[in-house]
Amino acid sequence: MPPSLPPDIGVILVDHGSRRAEANAMLIEVARAFAESSGASIVEPAHMELASPDIAEAFARCVARGAKRVVIHPYFLSPGRHSTTDIPELARAAAMAHPGVSYSVTEPLGLDPRMCEVILRRIHDALGN
Repeated sequence: MPPSLPPDIGVILVDHGSRRAEANAMLIEVARAFAESSGASIVEPAHMELASPDIAEAFARCVARGAKRVVIHPYFLSPGRHSTTDIPELARAAAMAHPGVSYSVTEPLGLDPRMCEVILRRIHDALGN
């Protein structure tokens, strides 16, 4: 596992957002699990659209919690328009409200060998193994 993040780094995990409350609630659990497993002290969920909090709200929460730099992670599988254009634009707009706080946007989950392990586990679960 990579080293833990400095305490003044904020992380925003962004999904698309849904009209279904249970879908939005899952991102809250992902953010909680990420904070717990990574040791990151400032982690906030955000939805790109359709639900709250949005990226601007999550960015402000990170700053209020002491973030001097915010890293936005698109919780998406592939690099489509949302992760390559929309989220970076929303992040740039959110950062403008917080002079002196820098930000960056990561690549989406994408093709990572660990994703193949997750797929295989899901298949075994479906087979009852």
